[in-house]
Amino acid sequence: MTPEGDQTDKARARTEWAEDRTVLANERTFAGWMRTGMAALAVAIGMRAVFRPAEPEWAAKAVASIFVAVALYIFWQAWRNACHTHARLDQEDVQSIPNKGYGWIAAIMSVGAVATGAILWSL
Repeated sequence: MTPEGDQTDKARARTEWAEDRTVLANERTFAGWMRTGMAALAVAIGMRAVFRPAEPEWAAKAVASIFVAVALYIFWQAWRNACHTHARLDQEDVQSIPNKGYGWIAAIMSVGAVATGAILWSL
């Protein structure tokens, strides 16, 4: 093998490893956005708990609902961004979450957020 060919092979390997690292970083970013959405739900629950005695009661529920809506937006934006990034990359050695997996996680988290909002309004 020529020295140029060896250098090309090394460069190709570095590029493949960089793409694998980017795939894993995409998964970590998705998980970070899911945590941020969960934090928004926690704020919604906290708002409702702290302002329970507030009058009018609907105001506390409305503010809590804003955070539920923010959580929903975060979940779906995270799914969308993760899928777009995932589609642009080629995994070589790493096994990543498929786009369907991101969708299922976002859907389940969204159902939980809607249920949380419904419970907050029923209290």
